[in-house]
Amino acid sequence: MSRTLFSNARIAGVDKETDIVADGELIVEIGRVTGAVGDSFDCSGLAILPGFIDVHIHGAMGVDVNVADVDGLLEIGKFLARNGVTSWLPTLVPDSDESYARVIAVIDRMMEIQEEPVARAVGVHYEGVFANEKMCGALRPQFFKKFTGSEVNDLPRLKRGVHMTTFAPEVEGGVGLAKELTRQGWIASIGHTKADIDTLDQAFAAGARHLTHFYNAMTGLHHRDVGVVGWALTNPDITFDVIADGVHVHPKMLEFACRTKGIENVSLISDSISAAGMGDGEFEIWEERISVVDGRTKNERGSIAGSVISMLDAVKRMRSLGFSDVEVSRMASGNPARLIGANDIGSIEIGKRADLVALDHEGNVRLTIVGGRVVYDARII
Repeated sequence: MSRTLFSNARIAGVDKETDIVADGELIVEIGRVTGAVGDSFDCSGLAILPGFIDVHIHGAMGVDVNVADVDGLLEIGKFLARNGVTSWLPTLVPDSDESYARVIAVIDRMMEIQEEPVARAVGVHYEGVFANEKMCGALRPQFFKKFTGSEVNDLPRLKRGVHMTTFAPEVEGGVGLAKELTRQGWIASIGHTKADIDTLDQAFAAGARHLTHFYNAMTGLHHRDVGVVGWALTNPDITFDVIADGVHVHPKMLEFACRTKGIENVSLISDSISAAGMGDGEFEIWEERISVVDGRTKNERGSIAGSVISMLDAVKRMRSLGFSDVEVSRMASGNPARLIGANDIGSIEIGKRADLVALDHEGNVRLTIVGGRVVYDARII
């Protein structure tokens, strides 16, 4: 294994500069290092954070996960690496069983060869297979399913990696679905839902502990109607993720949710679609026309259709709202890692993977390191 030195690093929450040494994929030393250590990268003036983890992303750079081939997924991975993401869950919108089988096979193949300079796919996220049609947002209700007992077994699975799904517990068989997902080791995340409190409590008891894109595609908070939002805010054992693009959620409400719930319970996501990285324009996505104007998406039905941000954009927004680098690291790395049960990533510690991102004073990515290897270096672009 080759040892790589990242010198003069300013780790979030640590006052003085230090050195980080990776041996192969793992961090083996944190502290001042003397003598030569293989490749060396001077990180003077840069903030070093754990690599970002995006558990909800549909695409980027003109590539949609649902219809992508291996090269397309790798292209998304390169885009993510340029934006500080080191791990991600390719996220599927509701589709035909044949499409699911095809794309799962593609993700499997991509995960076997993702040694290129890309963010590392670590699983898959099925969004909205079991959603409430009245809360479908940009999803396609013609592909929604009900749970009668066998449908989880029918969903194609990767050979290895995380399996997550977003579901509405009020759909037919929804509470039983939560129980079966949990039994089979899936992350059962509540979303696209207008479930009442009793149903939410039953889903929680069945193993659902997380909410997808908080505030969006769920009933809101009212002083006489707690709603899904109020239930999540008042249940200390529930976590949620949120789209910090300033479009899906007003910045004031974003700050309110994070401060009220507690930083340790919030994960940032991009929920980006294939138009991410492409600028404004008109795009054919999910068999309909989606427009992007000033960074805001809209489909033909008038709904917001995902975002066009990266996790880096989300991190910048949270910094602009006054959240510290330590807090942002929890939301962009540590909490997503905990959510997906990835104990080897999400923080900068000896023995963990050397998945790191180095940001300059303006919050731009200068280096992205995946498994001890520099996969993006803005200084040589």
